[in-house]
Amino acid sequence: MKTLLIGEYREGKLLDSTYELFGFASQMGSETAMLMVGSESQLPAYGGTLYLADAATCGEYNPDLHKKLILDAVQKENPDYIVFVHSSYGWDLAPRVAASLKVAQVSELIGVVPGGFEVGCCNAKMRRTVKPNGARAVLTIQAGAFPVEQPGGTPQLQKLAASESGTLEFVGYEPAEKKDVDLGKAEIIVSAGRGIGKKDNVPVIAALAKALGGELGASRPVVDAGWVEHSHQVGTTGQTVSPKLYVACGISGAIQHLAGMKKSDFIVAINKDKDAPIGEIADVLVVADVMQFVPALTAKVAR
Repeated sequence: MKTLLIGEYREGKLLDSTYELFGFASQMGSETAMLMVGSESQLPAYGGTLYLADAATCGEYNPDLHKKLILDAVQKENPDYIVFVHSSYGWDLAPRVAASLKVAQVSELIGVVPGGFEVGCCNAKMRRTVKPNGARAVLTIQAGAFPVEQPGGTPQLQKLAASESGTLEFVGYEPAEKKDVDLGKAEIIVSAGRGIGKKDNVPVIAALAKALGGELGASRPVVDAGWVEHSHQVGTTGQTVSPKLYVACGISGAIQHLAGMKKSDFIVAINKDKDAPIGEIADVLVVADVMQFVPALTAKVAR
């Protein structure tokens, strides 16, 4: 089995999400090659074949040219899967590539399971296993759903060049409104749920996050109530995260929230309900009143 990974390069830098593609490939156990439109000054730590096109010539994004470059690499590598991150770059290019190759596309994968791939459906209330028909498919992976992995090594470069100029010109990026926190990069997240009782109790959870050297997260009900900004929301309508430590404070575990954090390395849940759904995936379930336990834990950590 062979996989062609499509790396991302923006404003002169290799995006960290590129390394999530290696995490996906590792779970697949497949042989890999990578394509990137970027610069030799910013290359992934990867010892395999890297098809590189110059962003100065092709533009950091140009759907016509980038699609042709990908099809060129596909012809050379003959991969079973062509894989993008489910970003604005990926979700725009993936269907163009799939249509050109006349193959299936599966979007926003959240897991690899025997016989296929796992994707969310019904607004992430359910999951289904999908197996593409045919010998080849185009895939996009949900950001944060797979672990970051750095294979290491120096790429074996193969240069690609655009055969024509195309009909579009890359002008630049207009950044979205900046988030006050990027939970996708946090190694420790402490999240507040409806079980904390009221907005005035959010600083108690934030204090534990600070004591642990982590970031404050939140469930959707807390964000909808206006207790915490949306940029802190974890779940399918917020951010998908996979930190080393995730502490859920007063979160029962709606499936949308679980889908956004279940890839965490170690999960601690604090809930007075011993039968809360989050207990099914937690490594440690503390059955206690959140507002009594968390301040005591914070004081212990601080000491």
